[in-house]
Amino acid sequence: MGLLPRCVLVERPTEYAELLARHGTREQARFFLHERARTLGEVEARHTALQDARAGVLAAIPPDWRRARVLRSELDRFLFEPEDVVVVLGQDGLVANLAKYLDGQPVLGLNPEPERWPGVLVRHPPSAAGDLMADVAAGRAKTQRRTMAAARLDDGQELLALNEIFVGHASHQSARYTLELGERSERQSSSGLIVTTGTGATGWAASVHRERHSALTLPAPEEERLAFFVREPWPSAATGATLDEGVLSPGGLLVVQSEMNEGGVVFGDGIEADHLDLDWGQRVEVSVAASKLRLVS
Repeated sequence: MGLLPRCVLVERPTEYAELLARHGTREQARFFLHERARTLGEVEARHTALQDARAGVLAAIPPDWRRARVLRSELDRFLFEPEDVVVVLGQDGLVANLAKYLDGQPVLGLNPEPERWPGVLVRHPPSAAGDLMADVAAGRAKTQRRTMAAARLDDGQELLALNEIFVGHASHQSARYTLELGERSERQSSSGLIVTTGTGATGWAASVHRERHSALTLPAPEEERLAFFVREPWPSAATGATLDEGVLSPGGLLVVQSEMNEGGVVFGDGIEADHLDLDWGQRVEVSVAASKLRLVS
């Protein structure tokens, strides 16, 4: 007999909790907000509403299920199990933070503040948690398989991302490298490059796409295709700027060989603290990832 499902609730501290942790007392938090023309009342009200939503989600977990709670800051140390049903209570970014640690577990995205957060990935109200968990347990839940991107260094290190992967200098200053796509190769100096999935195509990549008036068709969330953009490539006697955008289909590789003596990095989904160092001469291959995010729709 298999193990019963485990509900893993993923969340982050509320702004109120973070203010208390930073400033020590409620009065000091109030003073801090007052100096910035904000009130403690609004922050407390959102904190209370989120705690109420959290209590409702916990009450909706079937009584015979196991349960666990993990904060965003603990994700890299948490061991997910095959039987887990992952419930994200918060904004869309929490799903992106979580995705690379999963291996096919279903994710329920719950949006406690639809007036503040768009709900692209957290598309359900907290009140739907019980029905959604029942649907998952019964095998009748509809899911999306969202494509992810993978970056692999030549020393075996790997990084996954749901939205996009950045390759460049940690300070976003000029990065030097050689870029390879199929038979094409070009030495470049740029502000780095991003490789986007269909999920990330509405964010950072969309800004770059719009700014340069690109004719490239961005991928859809479930499409097994990536797009890349080089940020501000600088043409010179030693560097070019012709290989500045393109697409990656399954099996395709975008290869970057670093010419940076220090500061070269690879990170995903905007989380610069969780990065891979890209030293001089190292190569990183970016491609469509084998794993996908299984998002309950």
